[in-house]
Amino acid sequence: MTRNEQHPCDASPAQARTFYGRRHGRPLRPGRRDLIETLLPQLSITLPDQGVFDPATLFPDPPAETWLEIGFGGGEHLAAQAGSHPETGFIGCEPFINGMASLLAKIKKEGLTNIRVFSDDARSLMDCLVEACLGRVFILFPDPWPKKRHAKRRLISPRTVDALAHTMKDNAELRLASDDPEYIRSMLEHLRRHEAFQWLAERPAHWRQRTPDWPATRYEAKALQAGRSCAYLRFRRRPR
Repeated sequence: MTRNEQHPCDASPAQARTFYGRRHGRPLRPGRRDLIETLLPQLSITLPDQGVFDPATLFPDPPAETWLEIGFGGGEHLAAQAGSHPETGFIGCEPFINGMASLLAKIKKEGLTNIRVFSDDARSLMDCLVEACLGRVFILFPDPWPKKRHAKRRLISPRTVDALAHTMKDNAELRLASDDPEYIRSMLEHLRRHEAFQWLAERPAHWRQRTPDWPATRYEAKALQAGRSCAYLRFRRRPR
């Protein structure tokens, strides 16, 4: 960003980017509606009117690192990671209210205190984060928008990759997964083209299998049950 460009956090609502995708599904059960009304406001991130902020300040005690999951679906992976890494602060982005309610139920059941959430477009959040603040980012099974005319709606784009390069620390890890062959090809193209990222795969097993510290997701299980192959991509943010 050049000195004369307006920072996205300073932009007016009319300049906000268009969000594509569902925000609501089936009506929530009473218990989950209650979580949306009571727990969600306690954990929700409010973006600053202008300028940027350090996500570590979202937690009462500064975490050792801050990790981000974009589009956490039902929250299985995010909750598992947060439980395994209590010293890390987690931010989960998910505009789909049913997925948000599912994560909140897990947070309450498991007593997780190291998660904060953003229930809108994750790109708006990344626009407002300070440089080099994220130690790891997860983007697992994003909507592939398979129709050619909808390809521009995909999350992984040059602009998003630039934002990831800006907000990730040196040597931070980016993890992506998909079961859509065309989207896998597209993600690899965008990430391998960017000078900030190094693909960590050295042989096929490195992208055909999850690492032991990579919890499964409900969507992944559905894809495998349907006979679709999944790709698990790991990139390192090269030192600046």
